[in-house]
Amino acid sequence: MKGFELLNLFIVFLSCISASARECSNKLQESHQLRYHLLTSKNETWKQEVLNHYHLTPSDDSAWSSLLPRKILREEEDDEFSWAMMYRKMKNPGEFKIPEDKFLEDVSLHDVRLGKDSMHWRAQQTNLEYLLMLDVDRLVWSFRKTAGLRTKGNAYGGWEDPTSQLRGHFVGHYLSASALMWASTHNDTLKEKMSAVVSALSHCQKKIGSGYLSAFPSRYFDHLEALKPVWAPYYTIHKILAGLLDQYKYADNAHALKMATRMVEYFYNRVQKVIRKYSVARHWQYLNEEPGGMNDVLYRLFSITKDPRHLFLAHLFAKPCFLGLLAVQSNDISDFHVNTHIPLVIGTQRRYELTGELLHKEMGTFFMDLVNSSHTYATGGTSVGEFWRDPKRLATTLGTNNEESCTTYNMLKVSRNLFRWTKESAYADFYERALTNGVLSIQRGTSPGVMIYMLPLGPGSSKQRTDNGWGTPFDSFWCCYGTGIESFSKLGDSIYFEEKGKIPGLYIIQYISSSFDWKSGQIVLNQKVDPVVSSDPYLCITLTFSPKGAGKASTLNLRIPSWSNSNGAKAMLNGQSLALPSPGNFLSVTKTWSSDDKLTIQLPLSLWTEAIKDDRPKYASLQAILYGPYLLAGHSEGDWTITKTANSLSDWITSIPVSYNSHLVTFSKESRKSKFVLTSSNPSIITMEKFHKFGTDTAVRATFRLIILEDSSSFKYSSYRDFIGKSVMLEPFSHPGMLVAPKGKHHELVVTNSSRAEGSSVFRLVSGLDGKDNTVSLESKSHKGCYVYSLKSGKSMTLRCHKKSKKPKFNHAVSFVMEKGKSKYHPISFVAKGTNRNYLLEPLLSFRDESYTVYFNIQA
Repeated sequence: MKGFELLNLFIVFLSCISASARECSNKLQESHQLRYHLLTSKNETWKQEVLNHYHLTPSDDSAWSSLLPRKILREEEDDEFSWAMMYRKMKNPGEFKIPEDKFLEDVSLHDVRLGKDSMHWRAQQTNLEYLLMLDVDRLVWSFRKTAGLRTKGNAYGGWEDPTSQLRGHFVGHYLSASALMWASTHNDTLKEKMSAVVSALSHCQKKIGSGYLSAFPSRYFDHLEALKPVWAPYYTIHKILAGLLDQYKYADNAHALKMATRMVEYFYNRVQKVIRKYSVARHWQYLNEEPGGMNDVLYRLFSITKDPRHLFLAHLFAKPCFLGLLAVQSNDISDFHVNTHIPLVIGTQRRYELTGELLHKEMGTFFMDLVNSSHTYATGGTSVGEFWRDPKRLATTLGTNNEESCTTYNMLKVSRNLFRWTKESAYADFYERALTNGVLSIQRGTSPGVMIYMLPLGPGSSKQRTDNGWGTPFDSFWCCYGTGIESFSKLGDSIYFEEKGKIPGLYIIQYISSSFDWKSGQIVLNQKVDPVVSSDPYLCITLTFSPKGAGKASTLNLRIPSWSNSNGAKAMLNGQSLALPSPGNFLSVTKTWSSDDKLTIQLPLSLWTEAIKDDRPKYASLQAILYGPYLLAGHSEGDWTITKTANSLSDWITSIPVSYNSHLVTFSKESRKSKFVLTSSNPSIITMEKFHKFGTDTAVRATFRLIILEDSSSFKYSSYRDFIGKSVMLEPFSHPGMLVAPKGKHHELVVTNSSRAEGSSVFRLVSGLDGKDNTVSLESKSHKGCYVYSLKSGKSMTLRCHKKSKKPKFNHAVSFVMEKGKSKYHPISFVAKGTNRNYLLEPLLSFRDESYTVYFNIQA
């Protein structure tokens, strides 16, 4: 009878708090960026104003615990544990049961090697260079300081600065990234470095003596437990624990596991004391201060140790006020801090795998569907200013602070788990899109240690022009630097998944040049993917095999992506055609593979558009353009309007021939040890501007395509001097279809529509009038004796005619060095016909500092 009364009380209680339970985010935590600026600010008035609004709101678990009569608390403190666990049992009746479903299994990163011809390998190598650049003593500086040990050298800056409350988080990420990279490359220098970091941290933990290990003192947890402002201490602890477990898993470092176990013992006792002293409500309250993936890492530890305390503590680090929304499938996650809550879902997914509680499987599935249907951009990423906003209202969120990189890293984990459970191709499609556009886009080319925090998606955006811009190798260390170095260390972990059985199976879900030593299948599989180009609209994959031993039958399951189509798709095994399933399914082939076997797949790459997730009719025209899985961005400083001239995309979007790269040039002058380049700067005005660096708007504006008018089909050249004597037109790189033309004699040069330029846009390339071997001059074809003229930088260039009285000065002003273009077309490049101009489209991942537009206003 008493239990029945409690159940009725619980139902009444739930109905009373239903309106307020969703408000469980820490409102101080506007974003990690704001927190960093707050803590480093010298404006005490502003800091005090913000801190005065610091508050934490209750969860359903904490509110339930507050119903415990204070009389019982005074009589026996242990009853509080019983009370809390009674609520847990009411929500999750029954014993743990291992899931009956057979999950696909991860393959070892030690057995996968990326092909050196792939962009993924280049990204991995750039990251490896960065990991090797980092110094052990500087990484562990604050750990040693906190432990009372002698420090060496200087600490790093940014979020690892000794005054940063989040210091140490990047070191945890480094432990994970270096372990993953070691498995991916077996780089011995990296192994020595990461082992030295573990050893240094071990000395710190021994010196402290309690099992505690962090770069900041334990008093930060005193502040947290007293509900005083402090920046996410459990977030950092999660990163350190995860790093140690990764060192154990991927580098066989058994001591790292012992260190992690000692840390957890310390925090188990600490959490227990908090609940005994205050209540379990207090513990759940301070979880509003971002705890990272503490539940996930504790479930990971339990899967190794089988220690029930680790399982119990993992349960306590769930956040019921958020996970409860997913449990009842409430479509209301707006205004939650995104990267605080995705890790909780990853943890609840691992809980399902360990305990078989179906509710936690359903929560993960619902969450993925909710985010993907209402809060995801065409990149596969999510968040604006680190938060989710209103569902299906993304059009008005486009700006400079979209898609925090950490959130993409974590959403990939969610989708990866769902694919392993279900084998549904849609989750693999999501993984491919988010990896290709969300992850590969955050490095600045091949510059080690240069990454971004946010991926801007507004019209005329630039990765450089965000609140943070590009980070630096030694003075940033944002949260997204940590997840970034992990992402680029495990690019081979989701290409292949294994299915155990009498006939082993292998799922190939990412088409990335690589090799895989498949021990269960007794073969080494080699996957070769031809480079993708816009002029040949097919993704071509070749699989070859090297048997190991006598060989055995096995099944390959190859994903047919949803972005492909059946028209033109082919699969052949040793020259014999195979029947292909429709896109969104898997092609399965079973045989005993031999070294003579060759399996080839040809998948059509088509152009397609995707409307932004916004259900307001006035934004229905906002669409992204994709080529297969590649999100295309247009070189644009804000223009975004396209009027469709036909229903078929191929009628108004055309590919750029690869040969066009050989016709890209830049015209330059040297002056006072600086280089100045002919630039379409307005973009309608032509000037001479100082050149800064590649991968910028300056480089884009300084590049022109030479359109050769005579014998263009058969013309071949070995150097740019071969263009001398040819009649040419100049097309600005980022404005295809436009031409440089003078308004007349002694008038400025402008960029104008090719249909309006007529004959005035034709120039004859002649040897430089200054008489130098390496210069050229541009003579107007319609105004003989008149040349493109520039004497001062920043001034509009004009067409000037020859005057003998000013010959030396004139000859210098009309002579330029013609060199290779400062920009070049990506192999995947298109021209889209716009309303007032055409757009050069290239993959978002290829942009560095250049301005771009992702969503276009496409009018019928």
